[in-house]
Amino acid sequence: MNKHLLCTLVGLICLTIGLRAEDRWEYIDRPNEIRIGWGDQLFESLAWHNPTSITTTMPTTATYAYKEHYRHNQHIWVEYQRRFKHWFSFGGMIDMNEVGWDIVTRDGRGTELTRNGKNYFYNFVIMPTVRFTYFHHPNVNLYSGLGVGIDINGGTETDTKGRHTAVGAAVNFTVFGVSANYRRWFASVECGGMYALRDMNTVYMLSSRIIAVGVGARF
Repeated sequence: MNKHLLCTLVGLICLTIGLRAEDRWEYIDRPNEIRIGWGDQLFESLAWHNPTSITTTMPTTATYAYKEHYRHNQHIWVEYQRRFKHWFSFGGMIDMNEVGWDIVTRDGRGTELTRNGKNYFYNFVIMPTVRFTYFHHPNVNLYSGLGVGIDINGGTETDTKGRHTAVGAAVNFTVFGVSANYRRWFASVECGGMYALRDMNTVYMLSSRIIAVGVGARF
């Protein structure tokens, strides 16, 4: 009789410990997350760059216009996420990046005649995002994510229809991400890419923001 009672008590204790461990796993202490970050413009720096050569063998009466002194201002972004499960969260992101350049007029010998540095284009992205966490620890998370939304492209230039602003589709992939936190504060590093295009002939971003780093808080 005592042996049966002892076995029953041990079983109840083990069950209680298991249920408490399961509750602790399911309970999300700080489900809300907001972060701000930076991302690279590798695609933009490769697609839009200074001229490889300047004409210096023509008469001074000849004039040429060049795009020079490109300024790649990188991605600045803000994201909010709501964690519903330890493995799933949903939210939204705003991303902004810009490229500026000078239009320089030179004569046939390469001498600068005029310079206009007020030229730029920007991409303003708005998209809902989802995140899938496949390794969860109180201090470290490994995850992947996806965002799909719109890109508003504008600036000083006009398209073929004379518009300064156009809207296209935007997608952001997070192939691999890791975040490490101390209490409510955390830092993250992601590897992926952001894409934006209006049609097959108008590409605004192609695997831009390959690396993104951020800092934020959970509450």
